[in-house]
Amino acid sequence: QVQLVESGGGLVQAGGSLRLSCAASGSIFRNNAVGWYRQAPGKQRELVAVLTSGGSTTYTSSVKGRFAISRDNAKNTVYLQMNSLKPDDTAVYYCKRLKDVSWGQGTQVTVSS
Repeated sequence: QVQLVESGGGLVQAGGSLRLSCAASGSIFRNNAVGWYRQAPGKQRELVAVLTSGGSTTYTSSVKGRFAISRDNAKNTVYLQMNSLKPDDTAVYYCKRLKDVSWGQGTQVTVSS
């Protein structure tokens, strides 16, 4: 079973930055598309960023230009660099291969105004 551990969340002021990490138990990212998702209180989980196996990236419009998804195959880790954070970015963030159905624990990001 794939095990993913998200980390790097925390409390930050608006305008600040955080880098989230998603560490896998094996080499599972190299040939798979992976996404970062988030779920804010009272809202549905949404797909925030996607990194394909070929290296292409897509972002939801609300984070475009502020967030960047990347991958380090040697470390079996996917990252989400988040800049110019806004209070609306407050959510629990999760990573997952797009083809998987199970979720990890996520990491909480709180942006204060």
